[in-house]
Order: sequence, then C-alpha cells, then structure tokens
Amino acid sequence: MSVGAGAEGFRTIGQEAAQLAVMRAAASGRLQRTLLIHGPAGAGKGTFTDDLLALLFCTDADVGRRPCNACRGCRFARQRAHPDLVIGSMDRWREQRSTGESIVSAARRWLLESAGAPIASERRVVLIEGIDRAGEQIQNALLKVLEEPSPRQMFVLVADEPSHILPTIRSRAQALRIGPVPQADLIEWLVDTHKLPQDQASAIARIADGMVGRAAGFVATPGLLDWRRRTQAELLSLLRRGRADRFSSVRELLDEAARHATPAALGAAEEPPAGAEQATSLPSGQQRAAALLIVDAWIGLTRDLLVAGAGRPQLAPSVQLVDLASAEAGGLGRSGAGGLRSFLALLERIREGLRQNAAPRLALERAMLAWPAVGGTA
Repeated sequence: MSVGAGAEGFRTIGQEAAQLAVMRAAASGRLQRTLLIHGPAGAGKGTFTDDLLALLFCTDADVGRRPCNACRGCRFARQRAHPDLVIGSMDRWREQRSTGESIVSAARRWLLESAGAPIASERRVVLIEGIDRAGEQIQNALLKVLEEPSPRQMFVLVADEPSHILPTIRSRAQALRIGPVPQADLIEWLVDTHKLPQDQASAIARIADGMVGRAAGFVATPGLLDWRRRTQAELLSLLRRGRADRFSSVRELLDEAARHATPAALGAAEEPPAGAEQATSLPSGQQRAAALLIVDAWIGLTRDLLVAGAGRPQLAPSVQLVDLASAEAGGLGRSGAGGLRSFLALLERIREGLRQNAAPRLALERAMLAWPAVGGTA
C-alpha cells in the first residue's frame, strides 16, 4: 500500500514480507550488517531501497515511527544526499577511474575509501547497486571488506539475479526479495497515485506483469506503451518475412527503442567486449538498454503467442496492444508451441547476455535467426 509524501512508513507497494522483516529487525536492533535487496528488473527495488535508507537514517526518537519521512535524515536519505551514504556501481566505478586504471582497481579503491567513520549519524551506509553485474575480482574485494566488519558500517547490496553473487557474500547477507504485486493492488496504485482511468491502469498492470517499476516506467515515459505496440506489431510481421528483412530491421528497432531506453535504470555491465560491433552511434550503455527493452517486449509477445495458441488469447496482455490472431492462425509454420517455447528460452539467455555486456546488435540478430516463421519464410 502506498503512503502520502509526508506520512510515516514505507512507500513501497506490496512487498509485505520484506517490509516486515526489515522493520522488525530495525526496531529490535538486530539488523544484519549486510542486506541484499534482490528481485527482477522493474519490480520496484529502487523504491524499496529508498525506504530502507530512510529507515536507516531516520532520527525520530520513537523507533516504531521510523521512517518518519519528515526528519532531515529521512529527507536526505530519499534524496540520496546523506553525508553518511556512499553509493557504488559498475557505472560509477567506470566513470571514476583514473587514466589507465582498470574498473577492478577503481572498485577496490572505492571500497577502501568507503570505510570511513560516520559523520552525522549512527552508521555509515555503503550502497552497491547491481552487484550481480560485478565480476568475480570485484566481488572478492567486497568479500574481503565484509569479512573485516566495522560496527558502525552497513552494506546494502542490490541485485536482479542473486545467483550471480558469490555464495560467500550471500551467506553474510539478509536477503530481502522484491517481486511482482497482485494485479488488483497495482491497478489501485495506478488509479490513486497516477490518476489513470481504470481501463488504462488495467492495461498497464497486465502488460507490466505485476512489476511496479515497470508500470511506473510506462506512466513516466511518454510514448513507451505506443512504442511497445509498434515493436510487437513489427515482430509479428517479421514472422512472415525472410532473413534479409529481419536483419535489416534490427538497426531500426534499436534506434527507435533508444528514444525510450534508460541505461541508468537498466544498468550497464562491465567493459564492452573487445571488437564488439556497435549497431549505431549511440553510447554502448544506451544501446544495451534499448536492446533490453526490445527483448522484454519480445518475451512478452512470445509468451502471449503461447497463451493465444492454447486457445485463451483473452488472457494475453499483448492483446491489449496488437492483434495476435494472424500469427496464431498461421500456426507459426512447423515450429508450433514447441518452437515458441525454445525461442522463449533463447530470449531469456539473450537478455542475461545483454545484462552481462553482450553486443546489442549481434544479440538481436541471433534472436532474429531463431524467430519462428509462418509458412517457413525465414
């Protein structure tokens, strides 16, 4: 449930288990020194992280009221401007490198510098976003810091995929999972908070698949919903077109997606692979964010084609945006449901590769080669 800007408590939608766990631990003074916030991209980890930071820095004398969202500690925490908050990520370490310095060296230096004593509060909080995208060397450097604890320092780690974090780090952290929320709760939030009409809120909630952050992105980014419709319609049309048309569409799809992509929100991985081909003149992080948007729309469309093929198109969120009937009626050539399921698994692997820094154009071309064909045209 959402709260007003001045009300006490968390502003996260849903996530009752994670909220209860961390608030009980804080009230009893038993918060672990390392917290791991994890969940799928778009689930709302950023809002939960802001809530947690406000809780950690709140100065309200009544522990049960924290976060009060009124004191300076809460306000500075939510602005991510508190003097005892230090923030690291692959992007930040890359930007902060000295000339000739590797990102691993920059991350190690940052970890050493973050170990200072608190200035204005009880603790210093070290926030590391996208820790699952950091390589083993950086994670080992973090592990060494976690093995030598400071009583006045806390670590908050944020990850999409916790399995990509060293088990020795995970074992030292209290895990707080952020996942999809019930569709009814998401619709209510969109109507109450963003003042959307009921039908539009319902459509966005279905397409967002219960992910609060993803739904907020559709609301906050003008044209994103229409972009998704056009992209899925183009992908449907490519079912009936040959390999040359499919390859030529990749650049256009990337260019258009880049107008809506948000690399800072989706995150960038480590250095691009040597010799990686660039699809456009866009910065590599924006290309990757654009490719991730395309793959996300593609995954949604593929799942909905499977639902439509099972005779229940009314349950497919994409039916709100595109006509699934033509592709489903064509039977997708010889591939059928089995081919779509295999393709869906490939898209999931491609999405993970993009998060780990795969070349965007090559990744999309690989998907185009495997995209099933209606009538065997590809």
